[in-house]
Amino acid sequence: MLAHFLKLLVVAWICAALVLVMSLWLWFEPSAVFPAIAPVSSAFPSSLYFFAATFFFVPLLLVQSIIAWRVNRKDAAPRASWGDAVMSWIAETLLVVRVFCGYMAFTSNKFPDQLDDAFSQRGRRGVVFIHGLVCNRGVWMPWLKKLTHSRRAFVAVSLMPVFGSIDRYVDAIDQAVRKVTLATGKPPLVVCHSMGGLAVRAWLRARPGADARVHHIITIGSPHQGTWLSRLPFPRNVQQMAIASDWLKKLESAEPASRYRLFTCYYSNCDNIVFPASTATLPGADNRHIPGIAHVALAFDQTVIRESLARL
Repeated sequence: MLAHFLKLLVVAWICAALVLVMSLWLWFEPSAVFPAIAPVSSAFPSSLYFFAATFFFVPLLLVQSIIAWRVNRKDAAPRASWGDAVMSWIAETLLVVRVFCGYMAFTSNKFPDQLDDAFSQRGRRGVVFIHGLVCNRGVWMPWLKKLTHSRRAFVAVSLMPVFGSIDRYVDAIDQAVRKVTLATGKPPLVVCHSMGGLAVRAWLRARPGADARVHHIITIGSPHQGTWLSRLPFPRNVQQMAIASDWLKKLESAEPASRYRLFTCYYSNCDNIVFPASTATLPGADNRHIPGIAHVALAFDQTVIRESLARL
């Protein structure tokens, strides 16, 4: 009994030390940690990053990471070590503050949708981006920057309402696919993060013949088979993402087995939102495991970005 208590005490000391170091770093050198916030630093004081990281994201992501690590012990995906779990938690905390308090809050429209003639040359395939729950197009910042510089057409949708049924996002996806196709003359590549992967499956179900309207679909940390976290009593779209939910069962029953060949699914054994890890895969899809990467970080992983855009 004493041994267990001492182990917990040591873990608590380590976590407290990490929180202190990260908080001080954020407090004194926010521009070094988050270079993206430099243009808005006058409007968004560094102290806000300190409080956001220390009192919200640090403990929240820590709890998620611990639960995910324990749940993944019985999953088919390779098990992450404690070291991988800790490092992914630290990296995710720093990135999440940057994304939610910087990119999505202040610069989500820095790279607007590109559909005009200067960017969307006929015959050059474009991209449709579909974000996840409680996000906006700012989560795609590195992707949008690359496509803008390479003069590729793209549309990054905004899914509304935030907590509505996933089926309500069908029209927004349909319009985005139509716009990019009209601009380029080619079916687009569709890239989805988290819930976005379920939204595009809902669109495929709702629009007969939609399979032929896309070139390929990339999903990144999408809860195709649900996620353990959605067992909590949250809003409609979160309940739909519960493992073995009625909505997921009906979605799967309406899908032909051949459809999954359209998909490449990236997943990770350190995903702190979608777990067990293998729930982010589809049978018959090109399922690619990226070890040691947390949920938001998967969308920023250079391997994922490089391999996905190679599909163009």
